[in-house]
Amino acid sequence: MSDAGRLAPDAVETRARPLNRFGFAFGSRFFVLLGVGLLALGPALFEPRLAYLVGLWDGLVIAAWLVDLYRLPRADRFTIRRTWAAPAALSVPSSVQLTFVNTSRVPVQASIVDNVPRQLRTEPPTARVEIRPRIQATWEYEVRPNQRGEAIVGDVYLRYRTALRIAERWAVAGMQQTVVTYPNLTEAKREALSLTRSRQYDMERRVQRVQGSGRAFESLRDHRDGDELRDICWTATARRGRLIVRQYEVERSQAVWIMIDTGRLMRTQVGDTTKLDRAVNATLTLSQVAMASGDRVGVLAYGRKIHRCLPADRGSLHLRRIVRDLAVIRVEASEADHLGAASWILANQKRRSLIVWMTDVPDTATTPEVIRAAAQLMPRHLVLVVVISQPDLVATAVRRPGNAREMYHSAAAQEVIHRRDVLLARLRGQGALALEADTRISPALANAYLSVKQRNQL
Repeated sequence: MSDAGRLAPDAVETRARPLNRFGFAFGSRFFVLLGVGLLALGPALFEPRLAYLVGLWDGLVIAAWLVDLYRLPRADRFTIRRTWAAPAALSVPSSVQLTFVNTSRVPVQASIVDNVPRQLRTEPPTARVEIRPRIQATWEYEVRPNQRGEAIVGDVYLRYRTALRIAERWAVAGMQQTVVTYPNLTEAKREALSLTRSRQYDMERRVQRVQGSGRAFESLRDHRDGDELRDICWTATARRGRLIVRQYEVERSQAVWIMIDTGRLMRTQVGDTTKLDRAVNATLTLSQVAMASGDRVGVLAYGRKIHRCLPADRGSLHLRRIVRDLAVIRVEASEADHLGAASWILANQKRRSLIVWMTDVPDTATTPEVIRAAAQLMPRHLVLVVVISQPDLVATAVRRPGNAREMYHSAAAQEVIHRRDVLLARLRGQGALALEADTRISPALANAYLSVKQRNQL
């Protein structure tokens, strides 16, 4: 997206403060030096006067620790800034930069931990950074979100010491912030651009006319093989003495509603993501393609109740709203209320529109509720039901069984696939469109939408 920078988390900057009431401790060399003194305890058993030397040595070590601690800058002499290079997007690596400014005159060596949640990174990032006086020190680490939604990134912790490493101070920078992980913006943008260009849409100007079989008159041209008889303009044919046909453009400013089922069936893993994650990415791609063609896009995410609803609209601001809402929808543990979602569409969308229903069909011998709900919408709207296939299920169904257990698994997989095919065929027989896509659902869905537009099925 062109305005992805606006979606990136805001930079956070603050001064450090002591971690606790005292905020200091002994460095690693302090214990090494004490250990050197303890070596004299053995001879001191035979020569008591050596015990005085051990005590003197320990006093010198403690004095050195006090001097080193005094030289260490206070925690508030450090300013820390956290900057995000890009929005956090599902399964997309991005970098985060921490910048440290030391306003004292003493260089320090710091051990740093940024409290990043597991939603963004499997382990909290750690590093050792040398922070010189009045010179910025930077450290970058990578995050790769594994779940959409909001995550709390916590504070930054520091343990710093001088080159002597006898004493050290502990500090913390209060940099807690909420970071939203969005769908895969890069993939959605790339697929949308590829599809719109292949269909001769101009993503930048968004005003180029697209010729199709719509009923909005565009121009006249000579007859070609394959033109329909109804498109012949007989008056122009009589004037010019040759067959002339009317040329139409695809109608614009139609409503496209994308319904997203967040029920329990959508949490099934397909590869490294859930079906809901793939549906969200496909929704983002379709939204960009539909807006590029001049249509208005609405989004309805529902479970047992309506979670997110964006009225049909278009424009970059509306697209940002869609991205923000898609980022926070989550899978529920219960079955979704499909009939309730269909009733909401019927009550709020009076004009005929394209309903793209991203859902899954349960494995049941009876008619699923989602099929009955789709049937309620068909008299008024064009319904496109989209389900995501499971490659592992297909692989099990076509695999040659080697024993009785594998034969049972293969038969069960074939039965599930057969029932799904029957249900989708029933939908098509009732006048709906049905699409079963594999892991590349985004281009398949966008192409289905473009075909609907070109055939003027709305």
